[in-house]
Amino acid sequence: MKIISLHKNYSKLIDKASKGDRRAQRQLFEMFSPKMLGVCRQYLKNNDLAEEVMLSGFLKMFTHLKDFKDEGSFEGWIRRIMVNESISQLRKDKSLKFVSDAVIENTTEYSTHIETELEAAEIQKLIDSLPDGYKTVFVLYVVEGYKHSEISELLQISESTSKSQLFKARKMLQNKLNKQNTISYGAL
Repeated sequence: MKIISLHKNYSKLIDKASKGDRRAQRQLFEMFSPKMLGVCRQYLKNNDLAEEVMLSGFLKMFTHLKDFKDEGSFEGWIRRIMVNESISQLRKDKSLKFVSDAVIENTTEYSTHIETELEAAEIQKLIDSLPDGYKTVFVLYVVEGYKHSEISELLQISESTSKSQLFKARKMLQNKLNKQNTISYGAL
């Protein structure tokens, strides 16, 4: 009986890939590209653009593979590259705009409990419908788990803007979900 390791050690594969071994590079790409495309897709509405940004991220990853110190998660390192590439693309397209610097003191006014039966694709559509500034902060905070201080540094905005964008994104999503539920289930 063959025992399959649950925690793969990518060190040998990374070492080979960093030395230009095309097979090792292909293996890394095949292992991580589906997940990384999903990361890029979280930030970019267009599937083709998300794929292009992912490929650009892999190029950057392979170029800087020697810089990976094997401290922490390799997947996390690649993920950070993909997030940065996605944000760079949004900046390049000039679609990353933040509506207001207003501070929202009470950010718990929205309900976090929404009774709905949505598929992942429907949820992604709702998130995609957010303005890019709202969407980017929402994804960084809710999906990626960044703190407002990290988001403000990454996006070069104030922490209060980050909090405000998150509040507005959640409120807009809740309104869209409530509207969708009213349409789906009829008015109460």
